[in-house]
Amino acid sequence: MFQGRSDLPLDRDALSRFLPWLIAFMVFLAALALAGMLALSTMTARWNANMNATLTVQIPPGADDAATLRRTEQALRLIRQQPGIVQAHEIPERDVLTLLKPWLGAAVVGDLPLPVLIDVTLDRQGNFNGDVLTRRLTIAVPGAVVDDHRIWLDRLIRLVGSVKILAWVVLGLIASATTGTVIFATRTGLSIHQEAIEVLHLTGARDSYVAKQFARRAMALGFRGGMIGLLLAALTIGGIGRLASSLQSEMVPDLSLGVGQWLSLAALPVAVAGLAMITARLTVMRNLSKML
Repeated sequence: MFQGRSDLPLDRDALSRFLPWLIAFMVFLAALALAGMLALSTMTARWNANMNATLTVQIPPGADDAATLRRTEQALRLIRQQPGIVQAHEIPERDVLTLLKPWLGAAVVGDLPLPVLIDVTLDRQGNFNGDVLTRRLTIAVPGAVVDDHRIWLDRLIRLVGSVKILAWVVLGLIASATTGTVIFATRTGLSIHQEAIEVLHLTGARDSYVAKQFARRAMALGFRGGMIGLLLAALTIGGIGRLASSLQSEMVPDLSLGVGQWLSLAALPVAVAGLAMITARLTVMRNLSKML
């Protein structure tokens, strides 16, 4: 595939047999790095959409159920009076138990005095002031805690941004290593077939014609290696996904990839084939110009 008729016996080069496997290893690493970056982006976007406009208020339990009810009602009235609040409601105790069971276990959760949780929906475009709400709640309901999800969400987004930068650096290093591998293989091929290239020059062949022979060969080997690496990466990613889903735990985030993201991974062999073709052509043209 991608390879036409060649006047040079490039198929018999020993190095050409190893080049697809070297490229396959590079594509495998690149696919894993890219898949991780895409999965983190999806997870962050999902959390940002679901939790950016919410906060949670914790009300410690009172001396008895009646005291806890009075503290909860007082907190709800105060919260609903604040500007920028869309709605506020108490989270049912059964939902709180469901949230804690994966972390503590059903037996432990049943023996704990649970705080009352109030889910608050905000209008981030309004004039909501979290510090004012915290101060008023602390005075009206001692022990109340305001957990603004936006604070830790911003930290998470910064962390994911750093991981993305690292992933791009890794992809850049992989591309550089692939380029160096193709350059080495192309120079070795030029040395092996130097006499045949000189014969082609005597028959009127130009440097661009010779470069085209090497470029086609590099593109075919690059695509072959890219497909092998992509297949291995797809099996690895699929295995990790099945392992994560088999845990059946809410503590494990959903890191599955969408159709568009899989298409991005599928483009890697084509990108590597193009990189190998361009690299081989430029290498041949540069080296042949020095030989003349």
